[in-house]
Amino acid sequence: MNSFTYSYPVKVYFGEKAAAKNLAAELAEVGPNVMLAYGGGSIKKNGIYEELTGILKDAGKTVTEFAGIMSNPIYAKVQEGAALAKEKNIDFILAVGGGSVIDCCKIVSAQAKLDKDIWELEYTDHKQPTEFIPMGAVVTAFGTGAEMNNGAVITNEEKMLKSALWGAFYSFAILDPAYTMTMPMKQVISGAFDSLSHSMETYMGSPREVNLSDEINEATQRNIIRNIRATLKDPQDIQARSELIWAAAVAENGILKIGKATDFQCHMLEHQLGAYTDCNHGQGLAVLHPVLYKHMMPEANHQFARMATEVWGLDPAGRLRQSSRKLSWMFSRILSGRSVCRRPSQR
Repeated sequence: MNSFTYSYPVKVYFGEKAAAKNLAAELAEVGPNVMLAYGGGSIKKNGIYEELTGILKDAGKTVTEFAGIMSNPIYAKVQEGAALAKEKNIDFILAVGGGSVIDCCKIVSAQAKLDKDIWELEYTDHKQPTEFIPMGAVVTAFGTGAEMNNGAVITNEEKMLKSALWGAFYSFAILDPAYTMTMPMKQVISGAFDSLSHSMETYMGSPREVNLSDEINEATQRNIIRNIRATLKDPQDIQARSELIWAAAVAENGILKIGKATDFQCHMLEHQLGAYTDCNHGQGLAVLHPVLYKHMMPEANHQFARMATEVWGLDPAGRLRQSSRKLSWMFSRILSGRSVCRRPSQR
């Protein structure tokens, strides 16, 4: 195992009614001007918007809405949010949604405190921001684990690049599995595969010998696979959703990466695919993983063999245990939609 330093700043409130029980106390610690950030408006249809705005009102906050954050958030949207935050003198950002909303707000939080363009700061000056607007996240779509780290994936349409930017950590994250029950099933499975991909790409990193991080990783992968199957069998299985939303967090809170140099080749490839096609992230990963793994196999045969036995249930003779199914079954589920990618002109 490699040397490491581990520190983790995000407080997690997990479980049903987590917002009702905990959000008011967190809001009492922040300034009066709050930006409420969200995506296309689904939270107004499922009751989450009404609940959260009620809590904000009771807390005496002045709310500025930053809506319309798209899947695969673009850099122009980041700049729009940062300008709004400056104009309204925002003290705190409450990001409500999935990875796209949560990622976008990390960079809004940083850009709003900068005079310099953050893309140029990070990619030309090779520096990172040090001041941020404090933030909290309410997760309504799981998979990315974005609430667990300070990295964001943003599409710069002018440069035709979908790349990582580094912003702020969230002060807290609210993970209520009930908030995810209205997600379309295609999005549920796609998000769950993103979590599985995070785990697999960490697992394939170095060192190659088995360590504690890898053994925790194997359990995480088994958990995701088992609960994807449970969710497909019963989309209203709240216990399966609970497991999946926490597995997404575990895959990205650093625990699986302790003592390892991770391998995120597939994510880097998919990001650029997304820059040109705006494709669904989980589906893009499902297309690329099998192809990439064929190339990786000669150099990582030990890890693939261990994954086959410890995660997918193959015995050493290569026979599939009755309790497991082939990896390709999961890929095919994710790719079962009519369209995986859209051309930029179809946005």
